[in-house]
Amino acid sequence: MRYGALEAGGTKMVCAIGDENGKILEQISIPTLMPEETMPAIIEYFKNKDIAALGVACFGPVDVHPESSTYGYILKTPKLAWADYNIVGVLKDALGVPIGFDTDVNGSLLGEITWGSARNLTDVIYITIGTGIGGGILSGGNIVHGMLHPELGHMKLIPAPGDSFQGICPFHGNCFEGLASGPAISDRWGASGKDLMDRAEVWELESEYIAQALSNLILVMSPQKIILGGGVMHQMQLFPLVRKKVLEKVNGYLDTPELRDIDSYICPAGLSDDQGIMGAVKLAMNACEKSAI
Repeated sequence: MRYGALEAGGTKMVCAIGDENGKILEQISIPTLMPEETMPAIIEYFKNKDIAALGVACFGPVDVHPESSTYGYILKTPKLAWADYNIVGVLKDALGVPIGFDTDVNGSLLGEITWGSARNLTDVIYITIGTGIGGGILSGGNIVHGMLHPELGHMKLIPAPGDSFQGICPFHGNCFEGLASGPAISDRWGASGKDLMDRAEVWELESEYIAQALSNLILVMSPQKIILGGGVMHQMQLFPLVRKKVLEKVNGYLDTPELRDIDSYICPAGLSDDQGIMGAVKLAMNACEKSAI
């Protein structure tokens, strides 16, 4: 069976066809412009692909509650042209297939727990650190939505000693995203992360904020594994720094097999940056199954 997958990002829309094993059979990328430009191109791609269902993993905030009057809408996003946009409704009207819908980070989490480094686990956190910071939580075998969906990137952090940077988040200033996202790195240091690879002080500070956030999440959610993805985490020198600082912050309070194997506990995404689109395939599979009941 063929499934459609849409990873809807703020910069690009990745459209793909996959199978029940998560294999991506074909894939294209469409720039995220105005909805009236972007959506017809997405619909044109999928309409003759003979898909059984479509999975949409979308930038947000989004309404993921099926009982809501605005289910399937992108809500008050900084990409103003997409605010209050009924992306699921438009796709359903055009394609006439079941549609599975969730946040982009929950899509990545779903890819990792289905086919990646979090298989057979019940409690996992996936965080993407890139243009923004977002996270998905698997708790007791279920992806957490709550009243909307978790916004891990906007937890408040304590500024590091001597750091006067005010943060770039327009809502919270020095939250996790405001201090440690890709744009925050560029704004703070005057260059992009890829141009700062050899600046040890950049990654010492970046790892401090990531470790602070992870330590909070470990103590609150007690995950069995934390997976870090996104463009900033392509700086692989961050991983040992983050792991070391997390252990220092936990300070021996927790002694578990997972923390004793910290290299496996805090790990990169396991699907070569395909976790989001593969998660969208799984959303489509779930929607197909639900429609058959």
